[in-house]
Amino acid sequence: MKNKEVIIGIIIGLIASVIGLTLSLLFFGTGESLKDSLNISRAQGVFTKLVSIGALLNLGAFFLFINTNKESRAKGVLIATIIVALITIIIRFT
Repeated sequence: MKNKEVIIGIIIGLIASVIGLTLSLLFFGTGESLKDSLNISRAQGVFTKLVSIGALLNLGAFFLFINTNKESRAKGVLIATIIVALITIIIRFT
């Protein structure tokens, strides 16, 4: 039962990161569309910064789960944040 809750937390954390990335592209992007903003951010080398900003939504999900005593889901969100951080590091240094 706990593993299911952790997996739900991971999924919620990854979805929150994608939504956060989309919002950061909308706010800080200079392109005509999301795809243009994504390509421009990758060309300018700021994509990893936008991914990091997008991961801030995980903070809200984490504290929501902590306050509602769903520690297993909060653990999943934390794991998702670590996954996003590792992917960001890999993208940054390749």
